[in-house]
Amino acid sequence: MKNIKKNIGLVIILSIFVGCSDVVEFDPHDEYQVTEVDYLQTASDYETMAVSCYTPTQWLNQLVVIGDIASDNAVAGGENASDAVALQQIDDYTIQTNNSTIQDLWLSAYEGVNRTNYLISYRDQNSVGETIDFDRKGEMYGEVQFLRAYYYFNLVRMFGDVVLFTDRKLDLTDFGTLERSPKEEVYAQIEVDLLAAIAALPTVQSQQGRVTKYAAQALLGKVYLYEDKFTEAASILDNVVNGPFTLVGTFDDIFLLSGENGSEAVFEVQYSNGQPYYNWGGQTRGQGNYAVQQCGVRGISGTAEMPFNAGWSTNLPTQDLASAYEEGDQRKDATVFDVAAYAAENPSLEVVFQVAPYKNTDLYNKKYLPRKGETSGQPELNYENNQRIIRYADVLLMAAEANLRATTANSGKAQTYLDLVRDRAFGDVDHRLTATVQNVWEERRLELAMEGDRFFDLVRTGQAAAVLGASYNPATNGLFPIPQSEVEDSGLTQNEGY
Repeated sequence: MKNIKKNIGLVIILSIFVGCSDVVEFDPHDEYQVTEVDYLQTASDYETMAVSCYTPTQWLNQLVVIGDIASDNAVAGGENASDAVALQQIDDYTIQTNNSTIQDLWLSAYEGVNRTNYLISYRDQNSVGETIDFDRKGEMYGEVQFLRAYYYFNLVRMFGDVVLFTDRKLDLTDFGTLERSPKEEVYAQIEVDLLAAIAALPTVQSQQGRVTKYAAQALLGKVYLYEDKFTEAASILDNVVNGPFTLVGTFDDIFLLSGENGSEAVFEVQYSNGQPYYNWGGQTRGQGNYAVQQCGVRGISGTAEMPFNAGWSTNLPTQDLASAYEEGDQRKDATVFDVAAYAAENPSLEVVFQVAPYKNTDLYNKKYLPRKGETSGQPELNYENNQRIIRYADVLLMAAEANLRATTANSGKAQTYLDLVRDRAFGDVDHRLTATVQNVWEERRLELAMEGDRFFDLVRTGQAAAVLGASYNPATNGLFPIPQSEVEDSGLTQNEGY
């Protein structure tokens, strides 16, 4: 989907005008070149709007960050206790209802919902009552329904009961009238959208990065796990396991630029640096992956051959995570980066760096370290590293868990799936473990560390309080606070524990 990476910049903002004055007839064209009446007149209009529905997936990169910082995998790090306050609150579980990162994720996901709703509302007819048909229309709407499901899934697992609407985009008249829907209703809508997407999407797309039938099946399987529908999850995930995916032989290669959209990629959020971005007022709103800069080594430099750029030393892996890996597990060095050891092992690179000033663990997030030559414009805002949202290894482990917890368990399948992941990790068959639910959960931590799933997995499996201990507030039920602005402006109720 490299072409889509470029096209995402072609987002057209549509203005909806409600009513007009009795005294003066207002023509929107007096102020806007393109209005709702002008748009969705051609297949190209529909396709461009569909691309814009992908855009907010780029803005959710902090969800990956907090998914580990809120867990035992990582700490916030940074320069001091006042640096990246929103992340410090999440790390310390002193989350305030005005937390800026939480609010931004809420707004970003709902922007995605609004965009997908808008396009879905004009599926049969455009704003002037015309029907626009084209060969890819059904497939395109499969993509859009997948994306709406993805936005709602992130909202429901972060906040529980959320505002659910599917028939339109919200406008100013909706303020003060919104209510939260039970999470069961939200999950039901997610299932409806993903089943429709599965029916419409192809198994292979013409552009890398566009969602496929397999991506929709994988996300649905994940949703079923969150709903404790293990039999359904096993069935749908087995389809993906038997698809065209293969595990990459060298784990470290998955997260290189050359590894994007590779044989293990089921769904990746696409980032690019082709349209340099400079707006510090909207750090997550460019086409680059802002989360990459955050986890870099502070002040690192060396010879021209030294491959890494400096970063801000946030989102630091813990020693507890590093200690969880066994000797010989290639995932350790590909996940937790010991910069001091790297400098000692590569004296010719003349590596110098600043020790992380706050909450130092001596480790950095290797999967998303900022590298030279992968950014442009304002360097911190334009890294082109894709975020790996669902990998084949993730599918294998989800399928293993689902098969173990299904009404009729299939431990043989679960064992096969777990073996595949372990064999790749060690490069041999001598480190296999019996496929139990707990072993699969532990394997998820090792395989997916620093990819944003750990905290949500702990909450989903009921392990959060036991694993996180005093750093976790069980009164919150593993949910984040509804942004205070939404409580005040829209009258939404607040989650427990805040």
